[in-house]
Amino acid sequence: MFRQVKSAIFWTLVYKFRKRLTLVVLLLSTVLLSQWIYADIIEYLKLTEKTQYLDYILPIKWFVILLNIGVSAYILLTLFKQNNTVSKEVEEKPEKQKIYKETKQKSNSKFSDREKKFLNKKLRSEAEVLMDR
Repeated sequence: MFRQVKSAIFWTLVYKFRKRLTLVVLLLSTVLLSQWIYADIIEYLKLTEKTQYLDYILPIKWFVILLNIGVSAYILLTLFKQNNTVSKEVEEKPEKQKIYKETKQKSNSKFSDREKKFLNKKLRSEAEVLMDR
């Protein structure tokens, strides 16, 4: 039973935050890819004995890694702020409904010409129509 609840909660959260989760996974995979490329470049430079370029490659690698980690952390921190904005929109909705109801009540007091004709028209029942024949 506990496994089912745990699985349901897990998949609900995955479904709810799937866009951000895929972005975080993409950024972390970029970090791993940059590490793999860096190792490959280091090996190439050692084989060709051009180690003077290592001074430029190391800061570039760490810039990419730290940038991706920073963006991932920002995304994780803003997950919960998104819920606050949704609740604010829900709070604003009843206010809009109140305004709509007030305008609807005002418009009900002013009937169109066609509605006024219908209200003033005497409705005859079927019995009255038969009696007139």
